[in-house]
Amino acid sequence: MSIKPLVILPDPVLRLVSKPVERVDAPLLKLADDMLETMYNAPGIGLAAIQIGEPLRLLVIDLAKEGEPPAPQVFINPEVLDTSDERSVYEEGCLSIPDYYAEVERPAKVRVRHLDRSGKEQEIEADGLLATCLQHEMDHLNGVLFIDHISKLKRDMVVKKFKKLARDRQPKKMVS
Repeated sequence: MSIKPLVILPDPVLRLVSKPVERVDAPLLKLADDMLETMYNAPGIGLAAIQIGEPLRLLVIDLAKEGEPPAPQVFINPEVLDTSDERSVYEEGCLSIPDYYAEVERPAKVRVRHLDRSGKEQEIEADGLLATCLQHEMDHLNGVLFIDHISKLKRDMVVKKFKKLARDRQPKKMVS
């Protein structure tokens, strides 16, 4: 396993729509393991493949609390089958938008179909933090960021800040 560099806003890669996974094979499972290691290192509770520059419909989640044993979950080609009318609000953050958090309202419950690590189709009904995390990571697969769910004014301020940070990280050109 290896830790991969995270794609950070305003990188346009984050706006790509990820392609379906065609085969669950050893390279894909290695990618999932690398994603888990990258997520744990960050540290985070969820990561979509696009966040390490891989435009595949693959995400990983681990909601184990500190002191609990890891409980990694891998979702291949996840799709939402149903959402509740009931809504919930969570303060969300994102490894691709470091140190920024905002309250986001989403459906409180979701039913998701996906392939597991063995390529077997599964369905999961999720609520609470798992429902929020699944929706957040699945948004990434469609080029959507959690800041797209907040006001335009706040979103524009965040994007402007990250564009400036990206410019500041660029090496300065010397004039001779």
